[in-house]
Amino acid sequence: MSAVSSIFAPPPPSVAIELASRRVTVVEVGRGSKGLSVVGYASEPLPPNVINPSATAPNVANPGLAVEALGKALERAGVRSTKRAALILPDSAARLSLITLEQVPAKAADIDQLIRWQMKKGTPYPVEEAQLSWSVAHKTASATVLAAVLARRDIVAEYEGVATKLGIHAGLVDLASLNVMNAVIAANAASPSDWLLVTMAPEATTLAIGRGSDLMFYRQRATVDEEPLSALVHQTAMYHEDRLGGTKFSRVWLCGGGIGREADIVRAEINKLLGVPVEAVDVRAAADLGGRVGASTDVLDALAAPLGVLLRDRKAA
Repeated sequence: MSAVSSIFAPPPPSVAIELASRRVTVVEVGRGSKGLSVVGYASEPLPPNVINPSATAPNVANPGLAVEALGKALERAGVRSTKRAALILPDSAARLSLITLEQVPAKAADIDQLIRWQMKKGTPYPVEEAQLSWSVAHKTASATVLAAVLARRDIVAEYEGVATKLGIHAGLVDLASLNVMNAVIAANAASPSDWLLVTMAPEATTLAIGRGSDLMFYRQRATVDEEPLSALVHQTAMYHEDRLGGTKFSRVWLCGGGIGREADIVRAEINKLLGVPVEAVDVRAAADLGGRVGASTDVLDALAAPLGVLLRDRKAA
């Protein structure tokens, strides 16, 4: 049965679109002589307040400008014929929770119902108005921990509508930081021992702890909370030590560190707290950029999430 299913399953998309608060990014991959490669890439800046990521309020304040930027990015990337793409949303557009289940129901519908019940209390809108997706984050000796993402249907529709205006169907919708994690894993950079990913955006900072390819911890804080990065990193390190039995992180990855402050200042701040060198997420071990894409820190930041979603169902080069 699995063989038949794989024959009729649609192939993974070759194009990914990320709609973020400060830019729109398009990435296309293909197979070349060196394996998987980036055959198209472009990133277009957005004026302030075109996209305002939020889990509870309208996000795409100016659809016209968002569509215009996406059209320019598609043209510059050389993507002219795609009708299906993966769509990456800002972390702040949804809510991600780690749900622990001692027993996992056999039916997916029962799992959905159980997750919605557990997330209902902390969700500031009726959970019936939300789209839910989940996957196994990690397993313990006595339980299964699920990564559950809840997003209001109308908010997801706003982002999908930007692509739809250009004739593109969002066949897959996911969050930015999860796919930055996928990029780290695809690049064979995910250490079997615990590692930390810090993903920064103008509106929020996300911290995630990985153990190999497992997600062990996830936390997001909005910039308006005015909680300094040093406090977030310190609290995460304490949780890692007290609740996950961790000691020193094996590696620390940073994506988006050039936003608002110089990347090297952010790296130095994290390094001082944790005593671990802070590395930029570098997708070049997973996909060949060729000569058509420069490898500045800002470009690598922009590539990470879109490439992560395209690589997660493919073998790295």
